[in-house]
Amino acid sequence: MDESVGTLQFTTIGDIIKKHREQASLSITQLSNLSGVHKGVISKIELGDTKRPELRTIKAISHVLEIPYQKIVAHYIDVEKRVETLKELLLEAVQFANEPLVSKVAVKLLESPQEDTYNAIEQLYLLTKNLTETAFQLLLYKIIAQYARERGVPPYVAKSLLQIYLIERLDLKQMEDSFKAGEEILYYVDFLSQEEKIIYYFRMGLQAFAIKKYKQCIELCEAGLALETTETELKARAYLAMINSYYFLDNFDAVEKHLDVFEKFRYDFVTDATKTTRGIVKARLKKYDTAIPLLRRCLDEVSKDIKIHVVTELLDVYFQTEDMDSIAELLAREEEFLPDSPQTPYKHVSIGIYHQHKGNYMVRMGQLDAGMNSYVTSLQAYGTVNAEEEIVKCMADIFSYFSNNSKSMDLHFVDMIHQVYNNYIGKNRK
Repeated sequence: MDESVGTLQFTTIGDIIKKHREQASLSITQLSNLSGVHKGVISKIELGDTKRPELRTIKAISHVLEIPYQKIVAHYIDVEKRVETLKELLLEAVQFANEPLVSKVAVKLLESPQEDTYNAIEQLYLLTKNLTETAFQLLLYKIIAQYARERGVPPYVAKSLLQIYLIERLDLKQMEDSFKAGEEILYYVDFLSQEEKIIYYFRMGLQAFAIKKYKQCIELCEAGLALETTETELKARAYLAMINSYYFLDNFDAVEKHLDVFEKFRYDFVTDATKTTRGIVKARLKKYDTAIPLLRRCLDEVSKDIKIHVVTELLDVYFQTEDMDSIAELLAREEEFLPDSPQTPYKHVSIGIYHQHKGNYMVRMGQLDAGMNSYVTSLQAYGTVNAEEEIVKCMADIFSYFSNNSKSMDLHFVDMIHQVYNNYIGKNRK
């Protein structure tokens, strides 16, 4: 048996301190002088007369005797019932990045006889919200959600599930899973505050758009819009996601109708997004005489953050109209529009579409190596956000080229694709 485990199971705090003091060849008086703790206090702790010594006392003694702090704290919480002390211990366990200890202290705090169940849950929830370590926030919210569910406290089931969702949705490779988990909150949504409901509906709406659940995006955004009476950036972005969802559902009348409302929001991205969307709609309706000049003007005027969406639409139009010269002109301006640090799934997919178009152009122009490099870059962008449908389409373009030209794929091209699969796609299916 591990010695440290045995020590925790079969000794008191006083036994641990006495053992380490004797190993250090210190008398109680000497330990008192070194730690600043009165020798009478040390004596009572060692004799077991003081069952729950002050945490600052234990810290001072442990420092002098070089007792691993996590070891003595793990034992200390078995006898500690004071909520404020447990909260202090929890914060220190987080600082030590000790997950088992964090879990143990959290449960001890929730079960404290000094607080009723609701107040204990509330205190742990508020403490967790103020943490900066996301991994431990996630751990504690899950503990709170389970405990609240078992004790029949639905407000904190709802609040904790919401916080879990808001953290997990940031993992771009697990968006389907986190969205599915977020849907459970619908059963508890009435227990959320007005502000929490708005955040929930809008964030879920944005994510629904990112994973192509366009009808759900519209429903969720409309639910948020019905509650939000003030103008916020989150509201504006949710409105834009709803408009884009109508676009992908080919409901262009709804797009135009909602653009008239959306363009009144007073945020920097709104004007650019409105102009770009109007141009993209014209292109989708094959009104190229109107769409091309409008999109080219957008490319010169809008911020770099939006340019990639303009470019992918223009490339699509140019391929349909067989305008290879304009495609070459656009590709030459690549540095002007490729995002430096894409943050959203939509942006990653747009980058993938751009490089897929570029690959199609390059192989068509006989530049096979450059084309394959572009295809690989496209697959990497898609793989970053698990865009499986786009991955399939890109692979289809690659194989179509070799098939249509009666060519066999060189081994180094196979190796390039295989490496992308292992690094981006295969990992996500394990």
